[in-house]
Amino acid sequence: MAKGEGAESGSAAGLLPTGILPAAERPAQVKIYLLDVAQVDPFSASIILFVGRAWDAFTDPLVGFCISKSSWTRLGRLMPWIIFSTPLAIIAYFLIWFVPDFPQGQALWYLLFYCLFETLVTCFHVPYSALTMFISTEQSERDSATAYRMTVEVLGTVLGTAIQGQIVGQVDTPCLQDPKDSSLATEGANRTQSTTSLKETQNAYLLAAGVIASIYVVCAVILTLGVREQREPYETQQAEPMSFFRGLRLVMSHGPYVKLIAGFLFTSLAFMLVEGNFALFCTYTLGFRNEFQNLLLAIMLSATFTIPIWQWFLTRFGKKTAVYIGISSAVPFLILVAFMESNLIVTYVVAVAAGISVAAAFLLPWSMLPDVIDDFHLKQPQSHGTEPIFFSFYVFFTKFASGVSLGISTLSLDFAGYQTRGCSQPERVKFTLKMLVTIAPIALILLGLLLFKLYPIDEEKRRQNKKALQALREEASSSGCSDTDSTELASIL
Repeated sequence: MAKGEGAESGSAAGLLPTGILPAAERPAQVKIYLLDVAQVDPFSASIILFVGRAWDAFTDPLVGFCISKSSWTRLGRLMPWIIFSTPLAIIAYFLIWFVPDFPQGQALWYLLFYCLFETLVTCFHVPYSALTMFISTEQSERDSATAYRMTVEVLGTVLGTAIQGQIVGQVDTPCLQDPKDSSLATEGANRTQSTTSLKETQNAYLLAAGVIASIYVVCAVILTLGVREQREPYETQQAEPMSFFRGLRLVMSHGPYVKLIAGFLFTSLAFMLVEGNFALFCTYTLGFRNEFQNLLLAIMLSATFTIPIWQWFLTRFGKKTAVYIGISSAVPFLILVAFMESNLIVTYVVAVAAGISVAAAFLLPWSMLPDVIDDFHLKQPQSHGTEPIFFSFYVFFTKFASGVSLGISTLSLDFAGYQTRGCSQPERVKFTLKMLVTIAPIALILLGLLLFKLYPIDEEKRRQNKKALQALREEASSSGCSDTDSTELASIL
C-alpha cells in the first residue's frame, strides 16, 4: 500500500476466474470480485471503481499543494501527515472489505470508503515519497534511499499478493462452462452458489484485509520512529506565499520535469499493460493455467534482486544510460513472447528477463526525480516547499497510466468478445491478449525512450547542479543567505 495502489488492482487481471485454478495456485483477488460476492450489480461496481479512481487521481496534486503550504514542526513538515493519516487509512481499508448487511446501500458504502481510503493513503504516500528530498542533501544518499525504497516496495507487492492470494484463494468459485451465453450462465451460477460459500469468501477477504492492515501499522511505526527530516539551510528564511495555480505553473513549466514525466508516463503504461493482462495471457493464450502465479512471482523476485544491480549501474554509467539499457532490454523478450509457442521453460526465462526490466522501470524514473527538483531549486531559489507538488504529480501520472491501461485492456477485450468468468475464450481474445502484452508495450517503450532522449539532465549537469547547490548551502550557513543573495547566485549559475 505504500505506492498508493493498496486495496485494488487496476488491471484486467481482475477478470480472471479463480475457480479454473487449483486452490494453492489462484491469483490475488481484486475489489471488483469482492463487489461481485457482495452482490453489488455490475453497473454500480463500475461506477464505484471509476469514481474512486478519478477521486484518487484528483487528490494527489491537492494533497501535494496542501503539504507544500504546511509549516515545519518538531516532527518535521511531512511526518505529521503520515502519522495522522495512518490509523484512519487502516480503518477505511478494513471497511472496504467488509460486506454490510443492508443490501440497498452497499454501493454507497463501498463508494464512500473507497474514496475515503484513497484520500487517506494519498496523505500517506505523497509525503512518504517526498521524504527522499529531506533525509539527506547528498545526491548519492538520495539515490541509495530510492533504491532501498523501491526494493522494499517490490517486496511489499510480492508479500501482499501472496497473503491475499493464499487466504482468498482457498474459497472455491466455479467458472462458466458455457461462454456462449454469459449472462444466463452467470445468473445460473449465482443461483447455485450456496450462502455458506459466499459468506466464506467474504470472511476470507476480511481476514486478508486484517493481516495486510497489521503489516501497514508495523511499517508506519518503523517509518515514523526511524526517519528524521532534514531542512535545507537556504530554506530557513520565510518562504513567500504561493497559490495553488502559481505552484502548478512553476512546476509544470519546468522543462526537465515535463520531459521526465512524459517518458515516465509511456514506459509506465507499457509495463502496466503487461502486468495487467499477464494473468489472462498465461491462462488463455499460453495455456499455463496452473503456472501464471509462479511466473508472476519469478518476475517480481527477479525485479527485487536486480534493483541493487541497477543502482550500481546508474552510479557507474549514469542514469540516462541506465534508462536506455534497462527499459529497452524488455523489447527483445517481448518480441520472443509474441512469436513463441506454449513453451513453459522459455516462458520462465522471459519472466526472469522481464523482471530485470521491471526493476529498471521501478527504480530509474524515481531516482531521476530528485535531480529535477535540485535543478528547479537553482532556477527558482525563492520557491521553497515545492517538493510535495513534484512528487504528487509524479504519483498522479502513475495512477493516470494505470487508469489508461485499465481502459485500454477492458475495451479491447470486450470488443474481442471476452467472456467473463469463462473457462475458455475465443481466438480473437487470445490474439488481443498477445497484442496487449507484446506489440502495444513495445511501441510505448520505444516512444518513452525517445522522450527520455530529450531529458536534459545528464551526469555532467548533475555534477554542476551539485556544486551550485553546495555553494548555495554554504552561503546560507555562513551569512543567512537572504532572498536577494539567492537570486543573485542563481542568476550567476
